[in-house]
Amino acid sequence: MYIVHIASECAPVIKAGGLGDVVYGLSRELEIRGNCVELILPMYDCMRYDHIWGLHDAYRDLMVPWYDATINCSVYCGWVHGRLCFFIKPNSWDQFFDRGCYYGCSDDDLRFAFFCKAALEFLLKSNKRPDVIHCHDWQTGLVPVLLFEIYQHHGMLNQRVVYTIHNFKHQGVTGNETLIATGLKQFSYYYNYARLRDNFNPFAINMMKGGIVYSNYITTVSPHHAWEARHMDVSYGLGHTLHLHQSKFGGILNGIDYGVWNPEDDRYVPYPFGTDSFAEKAKNKKALRERLLLKDNDKPIVCFIGRLDEQKGVDLVHHAIYYSLSRDTQFVLLGAATEKRIDDHFRHEKNFLNDNPDCHLELGFNEELAHLIYAGADIIVVPSNFEPCGLTQMIGLRYGTIPVVRGVGGLVNTVFDWDYEQNLPPEKRNGFVFYQMDYGALESALGRAIDLYTQNPQVFKQLAIQGMEYDYSWNHPGEQYVELYDLVRHK
Repeated sequence: MYIVHIASECAPVIKAGGLGDVVYGLSRELEIRGNCVELILPMYDCMRYDHIWGLHDAYRDLMVPWYDATINCSVYCGWVHGRLCFFIKPNSWDQFFDRGCYYGCSDDDLRFAFFCKAALEFLLKSNKRPDVIHCHDWQTGLVPVLLFEIYQHHGMLNQRVVYTIHNFKHQGVTGNETLIATGLKQFSYYYNYARLRDNFNPFAINMMKGGIVYSNYITTVSPHHAWEARHMDVSYGLGHTLHLHQSKFGGILNGIDYGVWNPEDDRYVPYPFGTDSFAEKAKNKKALRERLLLKDNDKPIVCFIGRLDEQKGVDLVHHAIYYSLSRDTQFVLLGAATEKRIDDHFRHEKNFLNDNPDCHLELGFNEELAHLIYAGADIIVVPSNFEPCGLTQMIGLRYGTIPVVRGVGGLVNTVFDWDYEQNLPPEKRNGFVFYQMDYGALESALGRAIDLYTQNPQVFKQLAIQGMEYDYSWNHPGEQYVELYDLVRHK
C-alpha cells in the first residue's frame, strides 16, 4: 500500500512529546512490512536539521488557496533516519512555522489549518494519490474535512483517511476565521452539530471533532483508552461524538522502537544485558549510583522518568519520593515541569534532598541519563492521572525495571499485577497496579514491589525477566494498522 502520514511531529527531527515517536516508529514498521510510506510535516525553523539527510527542493511555487488569495509555498524533501519526509515551508508574512517553537502561539488554529490545506494541495498538485492518508491529533483534524468537502471534487476521490487521537485534551477549538481562510465558508452547514460545531460552544468549531466526523476510521493509542474516551471524561467533551461514530472507532496500542530501546545494544548503557545475562543489570545499577553520587548499598532503586504535570500525577510522584525513602530504598527522578508552580515545587524538593545519599532529582531531560536510569533502576513508578498509552512502563519492562502503575489507559493494557491479575497465570504477570488516585493506593502497590525485592529477591528477578520477555515493539501494532488500512481502502 501507499500510505502518507500528515503530522505536526516526527522524531527525532520534530519532537515535542510522544506523538513524534509514534509517527516515526509506525512509519518505520510499515516500511519494514513492504509498504510505501511518506510523511508530510511543517518546516519549522527550530527543528533538528542535523537529522535530515539530502534535503532538497521537491516542489517549487506551490500556490495554496488561503482566504481570497494564495500563499506561495516551497516543499522540501529529505530522509529522516530512513523515512522519506516532505517539509512544507510557507513563503508569507505570516511566518506560520518560523516562530522558534512548534506550539504555543495565539494563532495555532490558523497555523495548522493552513498546514492541512497545504498538505492536501501538495498531494493534489504533485499527483500523489495514496491509498490511505493517516492524520494525527487536532493539528491535522481538518484534513479529512477538506478532503471530503473540497479535494475529492478535484481528483482525490479515492483517498481514505485514518485519524489517530493521541491526546484528547487539545482539540483545536476555533471560529469563523478558520472556515473563511480554508474555503469552508458555509457557516450554517459547518456549524451543524453533526459536523464541526463544538459540543459545548455553539459559536465555535472543533477541528478534532471534524477529524472524527469525516474520517473513515478513528483510532486512539490503546484499547482501554478507547473505552475510557467513550465512557469517561478523558475525551474532554467528545464522548457523545465518539458514541455516534463508535462503529469506526477503536484503540491500537502504541509500540516502542526496539532499535532505540534495547538493553542488549544500547550505546548509553555501559553494561549491555538481556534475559540470559540479567546479572549485568546490577553493574548498570552501580554505574547509575556513581553517576548520580548515590550511596553504594543493597537498597532497591525506585525511579520516575517523564513530564512533571497534572496528567502524570505529580502529587503522587512527590509522595512516591518520600514513601520510597521511608521504606529504606533509593529514589531517582528525571523530569521537566510544564508549569512554573510545579517546577518551583520540585526545585524546592531538590534543594531539600540535595545532601541525601539515597535520592537524586534531575530536573530537565537528558536522553543519555534516561537510558542509564532505565538500565540501572529496579522499579519505575507511573502514577498517571490519565495515560492514553504510556511509553515509560513499556521501556521499563524492556530494561527489566518493574513498573508500578495506576490502572488507566494503556497502562492497563501493558502491566499485569503480580498479586491480583486473575486473567493471566503468574508466569505472564509483569508488574504492580493500583487504581485510586490517593496515597494509600500508591503505597499499597509500591509497597508490594519493595517487599518482593527485599523478601524474595529471586522471585523479583524472575518477575523482571518476565517483563523483558513481553514484545511491545511496533510489530503487533504495525500488523493491526496494515489490517485497518486494508479495511478502509476498500470502503
